[in-house]
Amino acid sequence: MRPKGMHRLFALALLLTACGPDETISGYAAEGAIYRLDSIDDTDFAATATITFGADGTVGGNGPCNTYSTTQTAPYPWFALDPIASTRRACPDLDAETTFFTALAEMTLSEVGGDVLILSNDAGREMVFQVE
Repeated sequence: MRPKGMHRLFALALLLTACGPDETISGYAAEGAIYRLDSIDDTDFAATATITFGADGTVGGNGPCNTYSTTQTAPYPWFALDPIASTRRACPDLDAETTFFTALAEMTLSEVGGDVLILSNDAGREMVFQVE
């Protein structure tokens, strides 16, 4: 048998958990921020690619050639995405787009600080983004 106060304590704990910060990157990033990719593995990224984070865990943006969307599946600071869906337009930067999507799919950690977003993994790979 539980003491009378246990039900109230449990309800309070549930309420506090529900009011906690968003567990996706959007809970830590600037609201509505569009991050532009600056570099992959300390090499400047010459093409243009962006990423945004929705409050519902959605992730999207523009690769060098195509728009894309996916869903974040791990709580911050971990980073994992569902398979990335994109349009299928060809352009001169298709190699850069392949590099971008391949690296993005390999990232496992995220860090947001001010206007900077860093995605990385245990293999030492890193993508650095800045707010546009």
